[in-house]
Amino acid sequence: PEDATYPTIINFIFQMAFCMITTAIITGSLAGRMKFGAVCAFVALWTIVVYPPLAHMVWGGDGSLIGDTIGALDFAGGDVVHISSGLTGLILCLMLGKRKGFGMMSYRPHNVPFVALGAALLWFGWFGFNAGSEFVADGVAGLALINTVVASGAALVSWMIVERVKVGKPTLVGAATGLVAGLVVITPAAGFVEPWAAIIMGLIVSPICYFAISFCKAKIGYDDALDAFGCHAVGGIVGGICTGIFCVPELSWTDFGGLLYTGDVSLLCSQIAGIAITIVFVGILDVVLAFIVKACFKGSLRVSEEKEAQGLDIAAHGESAYPAYIGLD
Repeated sequence: PEDATYPTIINFIFQMAFCMITTAIITGSLAGRMKFGAVCAFVALWTIVVYPPLAHMVWGGDGSLIGDTIGALDFAGGDVVHISSGLTGLILCLMLGKRKGFGMMSYRPHNVPFVALGAALLWFGWFGFNAGSEFVADGVAGLALINTVVASGAALVSWMIVERVKVGKPTLVGAATGLVAGLVVITPAAGFVEPWAAIIMGLIVSPICYFAISFCKAKIGYDDALDAFGCHAVGGIVGGICTGIFCVPELSWTDFGGLLYTGDVSLLCSQIAGIAITIVFVGILDVVLAFIVKACFKGSLRVSEEKEAQGLDIAAHGESAYPAYIGLD
C-alpha cells in the first residue's frame, strides 16, 4: 500500500518466511519413508498452488473470501500456516502408510537436547512472526508479543501437568511439544485478545492436543512422525475458535467482536466457517497434487522397503549423522 511504513520487499521476504516454515511443518509428518524427489516436487507445487491462494483468501483485504466476505480473523497464520500444514501432513502420511515397524518398535526422539534447542529457537522466532504481523511497532504489536509469551508458557505448564497425571512424570520433549501447541493456539488470536485470555487458551490447548496425539492418532492409526496434525492443525483449529470467543471488539478487523464480549455468535460462526473452507480447499488440492506427484514418480511416493530399512540418510543422501558410532542406542 502507498501509506506503508516499510518497503514492499520487506513484506515479500516476511511472507516468504511464513511459507518456508509452513512447508517445513509438512515434512515433519513424512519422516523416514517418502522419496526425497517426491517431497521436493510436492512442496514446489504446494507453495504455488495451495499456499498463496489460501494466504490471499485470508489476508487479501477487500474481496478476499475468508478475511472479507466471511469475516474470519487470523492474525498471524492459524488457518494459513498451521491448519494448512498439519492437514497436509495428515493427508500425505495417510497416503504413504505407516513406517516399517510402527506400533511395534519404539520411535524415540533422536536427540533430546536438540529438541530443547530447536524449541527455544522456534520460540524466539515466533515472537517476530506474531508481533511482526502487525506490520508496525505499536501497542497491538506489543500485545501480540506478550500474548505469545504467556500462551506458550501456559501451554508448556499445562502439558507437563497432563503428562504428570497420565504417565507419572513430565518430560522435556513433552514440555517442548506443549510450548509449540501454545504458540500455535495464540497465532490466529495474538493481536485480538487480552493476555488473560491468551493464558486460558494456552491452558486448554495442551490437553486437547495431547488427546489428539495420544488417543486419536492411535485410534485412527495414522503415522504422523512429528505430530504435525495433532499439534499444528488441531491447535490452529482451537485457536481460531477461541478467537471467535475472546476477541476484543475494539481490536477486531471486522465489525464483530468475540462472543464473550458481545453475546453475538457472528464472529464465532465466521471463524468456524473460515476453518471449514480452509480444510476443504487445502484437503482437495492436497489429494490432487499428491496423485500428480505419485504418477510422476512411477506410481509411488514411498521409498523401497530396502531403502527404508537402511535409513534415508544413507539410502537417499549417502550420509550418516554419526559415521563413527557403533553402539546400539
